[in-house]
Parts: sequence; structure tokens; C-alpha cells
Amino acid sequence: MTSLPTDLDSFSQTVKHLWQRINPCTLCPRNCKVYRSKGEVGFCGIARLPVVSSVGPHFGEESVLVGTGGSGTIFFAGCNLGCIFCQNFDISHHCHGRKVTIEKLAKSMLELQSYGCCNINFVTPTHVVPAIVAAIELARKNGLSLPTVYNTGGYDSVETLRLLEGYIDIYMPDMKYSDSKVAQQLSAAPDYPEVNREAVKEMHRQVGDLQVEKGLATRGLLVRHLVLPDNFAGSFEIIDFLAEQVSPKTTINVMDQYRPCYKASSHPKINRRPTLEEIGSVRQYAIEKELNLL
Repeated sequence: MTSLPTDLDSFSQTVKHLWQRINPCTLCPRNCKVYRSKGEVGFCGIARLPVVSSVGPHFGEESVLVGTGGSGTIFFAGCNLGCIFCQNFDISHHCHGRKVTIEKLAKSMLELQSYGCCNINFVTPTHVVPAIVAAIELARKNGLSLPTVYNTGGYDSVETLRLLEGYIDIYMPDMKYSDSKVAQQLSAAPDYPEVNREAVKEMHRQVGDLQVEKGLATRGLLVRHLVLPDNFAGSFEIIDFLAEQVSPKTTINVMDQYRPCYKASSHPKINRRPTLEEIGSVRQYAIEKELNLL
């Protein structure tokens, strides 16, 4: 077993176990098996320490996450998905940002809390969860009391997610595709549908349906689904899965903001925005299946 850095001696066995999963890296379904503590990088492009592109209150998230103080977002650079339509490709694909220590990450969480944010929102966290969990431990010892949000593309390993139990209050995964061929074309992840569904079931097992108090989410699962043109994402199949295999009370945000970004214009199926009718039909179907539609 790979030895751990000495600066992790004071952390829990969970943190140490997560750190061991990056040497060789089996943290996410890519299983790149590079030695990230030695500076090697796999698909996500990030080595041992996380790279953060921005930290601050964000008012563009779902209303149940924003409140009056905003969602305290920490945007991580790098990503384990290769979405050709990514709106944040400079961060996710080009890894723009600054490397941060565990201590700095914990300090950022406490600062967001002092600003009056309603939660701590980890955006694109999958590939850097060892540092995130370590920072949560450190921040909680120093007074962090806000709910934590795991804001993910949904390509997560169940084995890793199990280690996050107790650290994450609100899981907010994407459910991008129901077809493996589409997932391969758009995100270079043919196993995405299968992996994603198992991940969402594990997330729900940990935190249950979304709980909202005084207009703010405190715990639970909130699924995001981006509608693509011509039902290319397989929206209706995703809704069926949530209603039938996760919970009929699942909260879902059917998102309408798709537009061709990055390399999307080169793909004939997604080189336009979805129509109002296409978006409306997905929302109506979610209502018919009695999901909780944001």
C-alpha cells in the first residue's frame, strides 16, 4: 500500500483511504491508475492537490440552494468527463485555476460561511474528493456548520461515494444520458448511463429525498437533467428510472439552458438549442410521473 503524506497523519481513516485511492488512481470510473501524488495526471488533468478556479457566493443556482446569501461555490478545475458541449471548458478541459492546500480549502469554506452563504457547494468535485473530505473535517473542527453540496457531473464510483457518507448533505448529480453511444460521442464515457444510475441510487441511499426548510435545501438528492435537441439525451428514460428505481418523490431540475458551446457545433445532433416544445414535453412528463419538479 502506498505510504501517505505526513500532513495527513491527523485526519481520519476515511481521508487516508480516499488518498490511497489516488495512488494508483481508482477514485472515479476512469480507473486511470496514475500516481497522482507523484505528479502524474490522468483523464481529469489534476495531480495530488486540487486546482480551484473561483470561490464565492453564487446566485445562479437553484432557488433552494441560494436563499438570501447565495450558494457558497468552490469551482474545481479539471473533470473526469470530456463533454464536447461544456460551457466551462476553460476550467474543466483547460484546468485554469490555482492549486490549493487542504488548509486553504478549509479556510475558504469558513469564509463563505462568514459571508452568509447558505451552503458549501463543491462544483465538479469527483476527482478531488480526498482533499475535499479532509478540508471538511478541518473546517468542521473550526466551526463549519453549513450543509455541504456535491455538485457533480454524475460520473462517480459507488466505492468512492460510500466513503463520502456523513460528509455530504446534499447530492446534486447530473443525469446526462440514457444511451451509451450518446455518452461516448458527447462525453467519451460509454459506461456513463450504467455508472450514473448506480451512483444516483447510492446518493439517494445516503441522504434520501430532498428536504427543504424555510425555502432552503438542508439534505437529500436533487437531480439535474439538461434537455438536448431531439431527445438526444434520452430524457424520458431518465425520468422513468428516477420515478421507478430511485424514488417517486425525487426532486429534479429539468434545465433549459443548453446552447452549442465549445465543440458542440461540429455535432449535427446538438448544433442547435432545444425548442420550447422539446423542453416542455420533458417537464410535462416529469410532472406526469409525479416527480418533484423545480
